[in-house]
Amino acid sequence: MRKANQSSSHQTSAIVGELNEISHFFLLVLLALSLLLMADQQPRKKIFDFALLQRVFRFAAPYKKKFYTSLTLSVVLAVLAPVRPYLVQITINKYVKGGMAVAAGLRNPFVELVVSITILQIVLLLAESIVRFYFSYITAWLGQNVVKDMRVKVYQKILGLNLSQFDKTPIGTLTTRTINDIESINDIFSDGLIPIIADLLSIISVLVVMFVVDWKLSLICLAPFPVLLVATYFFKEAVNKSFIRVRNAVAALNAFVQEHITGMHVLQAFASEEREAAKFTRINRDHRNANINAIFAYSVFFPVVEIVLAVSTSLLIWWAASEAHLMRDTNPAAASQMIGKMISFFLFLNLLFRPLRVIADKFNVLQMGMIAGERVFKVLDNDDFIPDSKKGDFAPATVKGKIEFDKVFFAYTDDRYVLKNISFTIQPGETLAIVGHTGSGKTSIISLLNRLYHIQKGVIKVDDVNIEQYNLDALRSRMGIVLQDVFLFSGSVLDNITLRNPEITRERVIEAATLIGMHDFIMELPGGYDYNVMERGATLSLGQRQLLSFIRALLYDPSILVLDEATSSVDTSSEQLIQKAIDKLIAGRTSIVIAHRLSTIRKASKIIVLDKGEIKEMGTHDELLKNNGHYARLYEMQFEKKKVPAL
Repeated sequence: MRKANQSSSHQTSAIVGELNEISHFFLLVLLALSLLLMADQQPRKKIFDFALLQRVFRFAAPYKKKFYTSLTLSVVLAVLAPVRPYLVQITINKYVKGGMAVAAGLRNPFVELVVSITILQIVLLLAESIVRFYFSYITAWLGQNVVKDMRVKVYQKILGLNLSQFDKTPIGTLTTRTINDIESINDIFSDGLIPIIADLLSIISVLVVMFVVDWKLSLICLAPFPVLLVATYFFKEAVNKSFIRVRNAVAALNAFVQEHITGMHVLQAFASEEREAAKFTRINRDHRNANINAIFAYSVFFPVVEIVLAVSTSLLIWWAASEAHLMRDTNPAAASQMIGKMISFFLFLNLLFRPLRVIADKFNVLQMGMIAGERVFKVLDNDDFIPDSKKGDFAPATVKGKIEFDKVFFAYTDDRYVLKNISFTIQPGETLAIVGHTGSGKTSIISLLNRLYHIQKGVIKVDDVNIEQYNLDALRSRMGIVLQDVFLFSGSVLDNITLRNPEITRERVIEAATLIGMHDFIMELPGGYDYNVMERGATLSLGQRQLLSFIRALLYDPSILVLDEATSSVDTSSEQLIQKAIDKLIAGRTSIVIAHRLSTIRKASKIIVLDKGEIKEMGTHDELLKNNGHYARLYEMQFEKKKVPAL
């Protein structure tokens, strides 16, 4: 009998030794693969941009109490995670099995203890649920408030950008930055960094308890982890690439749709619907393929996680059963403890794999939020704007209206000047007319006067003061501009005339509309001054939109009036009506008039003829006709056109 026991003891020692070697081997493999994956990622790309993350979290500074609360709750969740499985182990090993072993008369105290522990577990479950609710709510609340503040800041930055940025940046791209990309930054808080920290703390907490309870069993259960690490790495890479493609496809879709809806009348006029629909189909296909690639990665990864969990569970049952069988004779008490330990480790593994299922996905969400943040910060870091230090502080109560251009050179890009050595002076109350062929630089002069663009050389003065010294708002508020392409916002006629300025009353609007001759027309619209003109004034004709812009200019009572081909989009009868209003409007004001119809500028105090960005002639209407130069030829060309009889 003794020999049989000794033989059994030797066999047990041998098996335990072999299992120890296996567990050490698996541990070494796990560490080696982890280091390999880390080394593989580092030379390829920068895994994480902490400087960028720091900039994002600066927007959370006003809500730092909520931020620290969320971190505290993540620690609480991590502490609570392994408690319930451990209580299950204690209940099974000490009270359930122990209660069955004692005499029947002593069973009631054991039953009471089991009930007490069960109640404790219910309390812990409720507490964990409440903490998890507040954790999810606070992180989502924090993300939404950061998004709100960031979106306001980005929109304010866009409002302050120079027009040159809008000349070279698609509107759809800025729309994506302001809406989609900023919304992705919300995920950094709700599904990104803070939840990742909570999951990592939970994983560490569970692992610590597992190794404290039984480090050998823990190593056996974690043996399949290298497979999970490899799968997680490839999943992260695949989904990250797909998400980048999705984000680029969304930007392309936004830009394409916005551009083509805006120009829908052109598409339909030239019967281009099918061709442009084919282009949209290609862009939409790229968006679909990128999403399908991400879905494929998810479809592969999650079954792999389930397989690894199943293998870990199998190893757990095999090891626990083997240990219990080997120790049933030598150490019956320890063998009986394996039942509770096995059940608790089964629960530990589920707690361990639950965050592991989503942590790679959350890391991708975090990365996409960082990519979106990088794009948003490119807008915020754009230096093509007028800083406060250069906006000037000169803000006179009134402006007389003297304008002087002194050897001004201007180019939209590089040194390709569209205006060259422009010099002229307008005295207060005078009217300057600028004529020339399309592309000669007429509109550029107006854009420089109100500092929409900045000159490369020369000086522009208003009332003998450099416009760079003027407060920007004060300078622009003294100017009334009627552009050739009138933009109307979605809203009522009244809102578009007043630009929602509460200081302008309805009575003043009606008075100005009556002066222009638009009051009767407006009253014929459904709702009168409350009629919704729709986006870009789509329900009004070009001439009607032009007339509304005249009312707008009249209401702001400017010291300097600029009319950029203001009568080019109206018929002859409307032109006569507008001309009468212009005569009243420019009385006593410095005015700059740009017009193709030379008949509208005969009364101008001075006329400038531009050609290829240079002043070719300057003088009154009669003086320029006598010179028989550029102006005379332009005038004769228009006069000859009027003499051609209509067919």
